[in-house]
Amino acid sequence: MRHDTNNEVDQPKKRRLWPPRRIFVTLASLGTAVVLVRFNILQMIIGPVVDQAVQNIISLILCFSGLMSLLVWFLRESDHTRRLKRNVAGAIVIAIIALVAVLRIERVSGDLVPEFNWRWAPARDRLLKHHDVNTGMITSPWHETENDFPGFLGPSGQCSLAAPELDADWMISPPRLMWRQPIGAGWSGFATCGDHAVTLEQRGDEEVIACYDILSGATEWIVAVPARHETILGGVGPRSTPTLRDGVVFATGATGWLHAIDGESGKVLWRKNVLDDLGIDQKQHAMSVAWGRAGSPLVTDELVIVPAGGPLQKPTSEEPEYVSLVAYERATGQQRWLAGDEQIAFATPILTSFGDVTQVVNVNEAHVAAYDPADGAQLWQIVWPGHSNSDASCSQVVPLKDEKFFISKGYGVGAAVFQIRAPSSDPSLPQVWNVEPVWQQSTLLKTKFTNVVVYEGFVYGLSDGILECVDIVDGTRAWKRGRYGQGQVLRVGSLLLVQAESGDVCLVEASPKAHREIARLDAISGQTWNNPCLSGNRLLVRNAEEAACYELPVVQASSEEAVEEER
Repeated sequence: MRHDTNNEVDQPKKRRLWPPRRIFVTLASLGTAVVLVRFNILQMIIGPVVDQAVQNIISLILCFSGLMSLLVWFLRESDHTRRLKRNVAGAIVIAIIALVAVLRIERVSGDLVPEFNWRWAPARDRLLKHHDVNTGMITSPWHETENDFPGFLGPSGQCSLAAPELDADWMISPPRLMWRQPIGAGWSGFATCGDHAVTLEQRGDEEVIACYDILSGATEWIVAVPARHETILGGVGPRSTPTLRDGVVFATGATGWLHAIDGESGKVLWRKNVLDDLGIDQKQHAMSVAWGRAGSPLVTDELVIVPAGGPLQKPTSEEPEYVSLVAYERATGQQRWLAGDEQIAFATPILTSFGDVTQVVNVNEAHVAAYDPADGAQLWQIVWPGHSNSDASCSQVVPLKDEKFFISKGYGVGAAVFQIRAPSSDPSLPQVWNVEPVWQQSTLLKTKFTNVVVYEGFVYGLSDGILECVDIVDGTRAWKRGRYGQGQVLRVGSLLLVQAESGDVCLVEASPKAHREIARLDAISGQTWNNPCLSGNRLLVRNAEEAACYELPVVQASSEEAVEEER
């Protein structure tokens, strides 16, 4: 018998139990892309738009794509049993449903990292109601002092204090905790007058202005209105800081409430809802200004000036759809003037002078503009791109010497210095203001939620969460180091108090030579976007969960200096 060796013998088909090479290549490519993103290599390729939040989003998308490619191969192409495929798919679906059923996103960090909590756990702000605290316990007169921190970013509104001279050796002379206690939600800071500190909070369904005794933390009075602002990305509660002047507290809430309150007694002198007063559609406004109204009141000798907004419910052919600023009489709350025709951003109007002309400068949604404080007439404006429901502007204008100002923001815009030239005194020439950039760099000082400090020719700020020092003259970076998250900065003398997003307070030298962190204090716990407040040597810090007061060590004057001061 002859065997036919040319006939092919059927071989059993090899089962595909492991991913093919193309899947491993895909996973390796996606993993490499994640490394490029996480270590800022991608930023060198596509530019400065890749901030930490964008890096996190891109990394999440890449990781999800890798897992999905593996799962699709397993379910559609592998030779595993149908039963195993059904079990794996079912387990994934059940796990997703279970996680959604038992967990909720409590908040999101400045870099878009979510924090989860059980769905049945009450929101922290609902655990502290205004009627749960003792009020009416004012222990000292309401008198202004030279140590007061009377509003947003301090007495100058520029994150800077000349005194006191802090003792930087916190190992030998550590800060002393005066008190620590729970507080309502929100991103408001403290403002102080004498031994009294005022802030805004969310307590359940009420937005409150609360006054505390600085020495003990005892609540002195509370004013509450039924209002609540809440978004997943922006968090819960009010986000502006009160303004204190001549014994009166002026405060703006996240939903439009404006209060004038007697600081001594807590009695409401007048209040109104700005949105109702101007006829603004509240639902449309909340969608346009997605993170809640954040501008603090600008108080002059006669006026209280606050961001306005829009859209108006019934604009006429002669009226704009939006109003940028509204001014009220300080004594009565009567409306004095309206200014601008653009949607608001999240900055606070400031009163300054350019070309010997006093003006109100404000950061609107997509422009920086200046207005006459007498009647609200617009003097000038420049393009400063942004949208108040996405790449929003939060950082302040900082006036500089020689008719210049500094401005910065995140989202790939960066920082700039502008030169202002007043109109010519010659009436035959066009009477217009000229505003031109001195320098502008998209890679510098990407201040997302924070503001900067200008000191001795250099500007310091948290650029996408990393402390950065830049020459104010030409925009040259001196150094960039130290990751503090989306926190805040306050200069005290030649030192920087950096309030990290983690709640730590760090002491850093304000020097262009190098980044040098001198000391660190575990001040409070939890996500902290709030600005710190320093009243004398008493440091008040807070976030959406707790507040604390520390007595910071100061350099003691020598005996000769003390005698001289007494003289």
